[in-house]
Amino acid sequence: MRRRDFITLVSSAAAAWPMVGRARQAGAHLGYLAFRSPISADDAFLERLRELGWIEGQNLVVERRFAVGSVDRLKEFASELARNEVDVILTSASAATQAAKDATTSIPIIFANAGDPVGQKFVQSLAHPGGNITGVAFDASPDITAKQAQLLIESVPNMSRLAVLWNPTSVFLHSYWDVLKTSASALHVSLQSLEVRDPNEFEAAFEAMTRKQADGLIVLSDTFTTFYRVRLAELAAKYKLPAIYGHDQYPAAGGLMSYGPSLSDGYQRAANFVDKILKGAKPADLPVEQPTKFELIINLKTAKALGLEIPTSVLARADKLIN
Repeated sequence: MRRRDFITLVSSAAAAWPMVGRARQAGAHLGYLAFRSPISADDAFLERLRELGWIEGQNLVVERRFAVGSVDRLKEFASELARNEVDVILTSASAATQAAKDATTSIPIIFANAGDPVGQKFVQSLAHPGGNITGVAFDASPDITAKQAQLLIESVPNMSRLAVLWNPTSVFLHSYWDVLKTSASALHVSLQSLEVRDPNEFEAAFEAMTRKQADGLIVLSDTFTTFYRVRLAELAAKYKLPAIYGHDQYPAAGGLMSYGPSLSDGYQRAANFVDKILKGAKPADLPVEQPTKFELIINLKTAKALGLEIPTSVLARADKLIN
């Protein structure tokens, strides 16, 4: 990305969710750290804090830091929040949680929708986090991936070849891939693994799917693929591949369908953790929570563009249809 484009993105993020100045103000001091740009779940988090009595501009100061896809900027922001000695840091997903973990061992860190917090060593265990980090996990179980595959298979006639695009540098996604390998025989599909670590690899991955005549695609969701969700949806449309993803940001960006935890629900529950921390609780004493609300989202406009008629049996289970 060119420097000018990056600055424009950062400025846009700041306009969407303005930063608070660095000067320390009265009230609780919250740091908000994300690899991405602002999303609607951020507003759900703040709304829940208001319900709990924490109102920005009255008894709450929020320092927002959105890295807009830059790992280096994410690390800089994490260190900055630590230097500013905020009372608690809310981290969005795994990348931001790792950056905050590297920046401080004393400031409480609450993660929203982080994948496999035990496997990534954010906490010692779900029941006993043991350090300065706790929050709401993204995945109740890697078995959700088999459910995603089943939904796609039900939606696409005569599917026999399923491509799987994923980032192997995300530790928790290996268990997702293992579930798919184990489930493939029962699902009566063959799998094609496409590992991607850089957005420049996306086009080649889709070309490889096309050569292998893939009938459909699962994108295993992490911070990386979520950030590039618009590009992935565009490529799926270009190569005429029906795809399923891990949460609602993908269909909102033009993807066909998603099944996974509600992001807004996860952020609202993370606000409960922040409330407890600001009232004196310690992260080590607050067990990690797992998602309980799951959503099936279908983009009917995308289905039409693909020439795909989603069966009534699948539509009936959808929590939201995008027209």
